Amino acid sequence: MTALAVLSIAVFVTCGAWQWNRGVARQAVWQDFATDAAPTIDPGMQALEALPRFTRVRLEGRYDGEHQILLDNRTHAGRAGYEVLTPFELHDGRLVLVNRGWVPFTGYRDRLPDVALAGTTGSVTVTGRVDTLPVQGMAAGHAAPDPDASWPKLTSYPRHDELVAVLGRAVETRQVLLDADAPDGYIRQWQAPGIPPERHFSYAAQWWLFAATVAVLYVILNLHKTDR
Repeated sequence: MTALAVLSIAVFVTCGAWQWNRGVARQAVWQDFATDAAPTIDPGMQALEALPRFTRVRLEGRYDGEHQILLDNRTHAGRAGYEVLTPFELHDGRLVLVNRGWVPFTGYRDRLPDVALAGTTGSVTVTGRVDTLPVQGMAAGHAAPDPDASWPKLTSYPRHDELVAVLGRAVETRQVLLDADAPDGYIRQWQAPGIPPERHFSYAAQWWLFAATVAVLYVILNLHKTDR
């Protein structure tokens, strides 16, 4: 019984510490995301991959509205839809994927929404946050874009190499989340990724409560044996 109690307490304390550390890390990410007052920078020749996640950037170039990508299985307010990734060619020739926001599902799998860029053919300036490409929670959620399909191409959680292959040229490994007040976008209520850090702290407290409960029960049971 003593060995089992010690082992249980050790496991519960370790799990609690793990959840607490995850909460601290998630809190740092959420704080970075919530910094709306952060300055908007011009990255120049610097790759977006080299910038801290959620850095606010200002990019100048032109949209390539002929080769857009729709991210499937994206929801908003409980509704199914897509997020629109539009290639954006910088003046130095590099290609960046700008996430122009969420559009609703049309009701037909073979009828994709119209995401054409009406009247936006020349040089424009876009502002937004640098972010990683969406990563699926399960391997079953991955679906590469079909190279033989017409544009816009449908995909779910594409890998960077798949995007390079379908676009036929190099592209930055990170996307830019278009600012909510920027033109040429759709619904953009961007949120910090993952569950709230408070939930991790709550899980940690539960694990430590389990450890305390085992310790108290162990003491009570042994005191009961001593009394007898």
